[in-house]
Amino acid sequence: MYLLDGSVGAYNRGVVTRPSRDVVLLFATRSLRLFAYGFLAVVLVVYLSEAGLSEGRIGLLLSLTLLGDTALSLWITTHADRIGRRRMLLLGAAMMVLAGLLFAATTSFWVLLLAATIGIISPAGNEVGPFLAIEQAALAQTIPGERRTQVFSWYALVGSFATALGSLAGGLLSQGLQGGGATPLAANRAVVLGYAVLGAALLLLFTRLGPAVEPPPPERRDHRPSFLTPGLGLHGSRNVVFRLSSLFALDAFAGGFVVQSFVAWWFHARFGADEATLGAIFFGANVLAGISALSAGWLAKRFGLVNTMVFTHLPSNVLLLLVPLMPTLPLAIGVLLLRFSISQMDVPTRQSYTMAVVAPDERSAAAGVTGIARTIGSSVAPLLAGPLFAVPALASVPFFLAGGLKILYDLLLWRDFRRVKPEEERDGP
Repeated sequence: MYLLDGSVGAYNRGVVTRPSRDVVLLFATRSLRLFAYGFLAVVLVVYLSEAGLSEGRIGLLLSLTLLGDTALSLWITTHADRIGRRRMLLLGAAMMVLAGLLFAATTSFWVLLLAATIGIISPAGNEVGPFLAIEQAALAQTIPGERRTQVFSWYALVGSFATALGSLAGGLLSQGLQGGGATPLAANRAVVLGYAVLGAALLLLFTRLGPAVEPPPPERRDHRPSFLTPGLGLHGSRNVVFRLSSLFALDAFAGGFVVQSFVAWWFHARFGADEATLGAIFFGANVLAGISALSAGWLAKRFGLVNTMVFTHLPSNVLLLLVPLMPTLPLAIGVLLLRFSISQMDVPTRQSYTMAVVAPDERSAAAGVTGIARTIGSSVAPLLAGPLFAVPALASVPFFLAGGLKILYDLLLWRDFRRVKPEEERDGP
């Protein structure tokens, strides 16, 4: 992370002084984007309801938003290493601006439907669009392998805090405008416009990125994949990426059984936890999860990326199995918080490992394909989990399904990839 000129070579020559300009910019774009996502997500559904849309149409809009983001992100990320990472990031930022402007300009369902399909909006405040995959590839291009996991850990933490601050700011802005006499619709429209402004600021930041974030030009010329070819922007690393994608999809599918909204409902139904208690539980859980990711870099350097992924994830999944077996609310909260204190250590290590085992000119595509696999996996499970949570006798089953499937994922990952080591681990002392 601490490079004078943004190149890995500089680090190897001993020039270790400060973060490169591109690394600082990528952290800034991550923070601004996640702030914008949280800023809009807190009022989005309320705004659409005040605009006169029914619950069914709002649900359709949000579904198409995710589907459109998924399809566009797949195309952008699998072409970024050939067409140019900076160009694709600029395109993504322009899509954010377009979506914000169209959502603020009209209450027409059909125009909003178009904006939801072709624009980039995050209904839940989470990372969507092509940015994460391309930024990870760019970071991996500008930092040495020995620091990649550490940098990715901070990158994840910065995004978590930015989302929380954005949500707080969006809610306060809407409340403040209404207190000053604005109608709820007008106040929330100002938030939507603010999202477009933030997207424009993001676009400006992306223009400042230097050529060091791009893959090596000779490799970019040698491989010119087409959108219609099955390689998805991949060549030599295709089999590895597809194997990882199938495993990551399994992990995400398992996690979809215990998304936060379902777990919150379970605490309410099982123990009578009120909204304030639920808020405190998940605030603490998310803070612990974000902080826990910081230790991933140290563990990975000491024990290896795959070992860190598996042997921090396994005990967290055992704890997940234990949550519904706790007889009291304090015990259930304690086990859940303990689980969150180690559950996210595999996130930066997983991202770092993906970047490490593919060629530099495949990194954007690899991150995009594995990210899309996780999105698809996580989107299916809630459809199956909902009916289970609705039946009191079956409400604990999703925890067991999630924990069991995640343990299976850990074992399969260990079996398939424990001998596939990144270069920095093979060359280590």
